[in-house]
Amino acid sequence: MTNEKPSERGLRPSAHNTATTTNAGTPITSDDFSVQQGKQGYIGLHDVGLVDKLAHFDRERIPERVVHAKGAGAFGEFEVTEDVSAYTCADFLQPGKKTPVLARFSVVAGEKGSADTVRDPRGFALKFYTEEGNYDMVGNNTPIFFIRDAIKFPDFIHSQKRTPDTDLQDWNMRWDFWTLATESAHQVAWLFGDRGIPSTYREMDGFSSHAFQWINEKGERFWVKYHFKTDLGNGYLPQDEADRLAGVDPEYHRRDLYQAIKDGNYPTWTLKMQIMPEDEAEKYKVNPFDITKTWSQKDYPLIPVGKLTLNEIPKNFHVQVEQAAFSPSNLVRGVGFSPDKMLLGRVFAYPDTQRHRLGGNFEQLPPNRPLANVNNYSHQGAAAMEFSEPTVPTYVPNSYDGPRADAEKSPGDWGRWEPHGDEPYRGDPYPHPEDDDFSQAHVLVREVMSEEERDRLVSNVVGTLGEVEEPILSRVFDYWRKIDEEVGNRMEKDFKDSLK
Repeated sequence: MTNEKPSERGLRPSAHNTATTTNAGTPITSDDFSVQQGKQGYIGLHDVGLVDKLAHFDRERIPERVVHAKGAGAFGEFEVTEDVSAYTCADFLQPGKKTPVLARFSVVAGEKGSADTVRDPRGFALKFYTEEGNYDMVGNNTPIFFIRDAIKFPDFIHSQKRTPDTDLQDWNMRWDFWTLATESAHQVAWLFGDRGIPSTYREMDGFSSHAFQWINEKGERFWVKYHFKTDLGNGYLPQDEADRLAGVDPEYHRRDLYQAIKDGNYPTWTLKMQIMPEDEAEKYKVNPFDITKTWSQKDYPLIPVGKLTLNEIPKNFHVQVEQAAFSPSNLVRGVGFSPDKMLLGRVFAYPDTQRHRLGGNFEQLPPNRPLANVNNYSHQGAAAMEFSEPTVPTYVPNSYDGPRADAEKSPGDWGRWEPHGDEPYRGDPYPHPEDDDFSQAHVLVREVMSEEERDRLVSNVVGTLGEVEEPILSRVFDYWRKIDEEVGNRMEKDFKDSLK
């Protein structure tokens, strides 16, 4: 176990009033002039300072994230204030424990240069640097998602990105996908409501969205969902103000987060959990592992756990935030997966995209390096920065006291559940009484939203329909009528009135 502070990793000694060097550390002759043959001659390739500078400049950019490309990150601490040891043996969740954290907030569909205030879900990713290894919670600011099976994820994201011909974003293909993949209804209703554009990153909640397992010391298992509730209260931006800010300050959310921390106004969230006993899942009214559904808080009330505080902005955005790699595959003892099909797909996809984006040794980069000691037989590869003592073998089994797996210290099988049959199966999950695509969206629109919020919902949706073609346009109105008949009818009327 190392005592180094995650936010200080990779920080070089002060370079004030020192000589400029190459990347190899050799002082260079000039910052301003390259070597020429005479006053108007050729530039020489033997000018190592020039070549070193240009060659590295050509390689400054790494591939941006396919999703969540635009974001902001900050360091902080998570402190456990309650006792949930009856539900999990995870060391970082024991009473009084304090754990360093890296948080990253992001816009899902936009590129790195997109505006912060577009209507889109926000990523809410946390990396806990625990004494038992890194634990990542890779969630959103919504408790649900658009689809329930990872096989649809590439198609969903393609519909949110750009057309292949003009490279323009297109509401027609978004509504085409949403109205054909009707499990999207709950998330779409959330997206076009007020919380579809949070006022700041500080004033939005964060959710695991997926169900996970907690396992206690007795081996008892519980299904859980994480709710990070902002202590500032939820705020939102009206569409017209969000549009204005997108033009005058496209970095609005990032700037607000950093300025607040710089001023000492540290944002905080209270972690609250929904906890379901393992044996109640099969008979629950909805499939508890369907990410398009929420669990009723009347059935499973929120249980407070601890406090997340962000109190340090990055010293180098590229190193500490752009190169940060969050993955739901990073678990610790006491936490496991669930049968959520989106989650199980992400468990593969996230580390796979990190290896593509950052290289096979991405977990050796400063923001991803765990505080816990790393002992394994992975070695070499591009950009390897760490290595074992020469006496440690590079294979297992071995006769030289190399590392050995330890089931008692590991997360075990990363989650265990009854699969309900051994035959391969493709289709809808085991049926639950209220497993349909529109019921929870209807409750959100009709029972949670006020009349003023429904007015804004209608306006927000109608504002996207100008370029939507038939038969998709008619399908949009039918889709919303299935969510709420009155709202769907209002949308159709308001849209047709706007054409007069």
